[in-house]
Amino acid sequence: MIRRIAQVPVAGFLLITVPSAGAQNPPSTPKKPTSCEEDARYQTLDFWVGAWNVVDWKGREQGTNEIVKLLKGCVIQENWAGAGGSGEGKSWFYFNHHTGEWKQIWMTDLATAVSGTKEKRLIARYADGGVRFQGTLRTPDGRSVLDRTTLRPEKDGRVRQVIEISTDGGTTWRTTFDAFYVRRP
Repeated sequence: MIRRIAQVPVAGFLLITVPSAGAQNPPSTPKKPTSCEEDARYQTLDFWVGAWNVVDWKGREQGTNEIVKLLKGCVIQENWAGAGGSGEGKSWFYFNHHTGEWKQIWMTDLATAVSGTKEKRLIARYADGGVRFQGTLRTPDGRSVLDRTTLRPEKDGRVRQVIEISTDGGTTWRTTFDAFYVRRP
């Protein structure tokens, strides 16, 4: 293809070159985005994916949880069912490749309760592959409560989940949930 260039004289010795009306730039090929399945950053929670029975330290059933990857690995959905019909909840975990940040949205069938709806972000990664998410809850009287969830893979294949809250800005923490995920056959 021949590009026609029009040269337009300008006062003095400056010459400006502009493409003529018939000239076209070759089309650029857009870069194909990497799929979530191919991007290792989207695999942070893969150790938790699966169907689980959740038990406390004494082996008592706390509930069941199914963790699944959706949308070709771009989001992880948690499907919690408390033991004996004690409630259910769902989380969506996602990685924002623009900001480099993992986030969680948690919603229960008691969404109007203080902990019935939560939003957290990833604040720590551990050498064993574990992660910690943290967010802020608001109480009805307007106080802030820090809420954090730690998920850590155990050497025996289980996953330990600890949920803690702090009412003093993170100086002290109180455990509200501490259980093991045991993979269902």
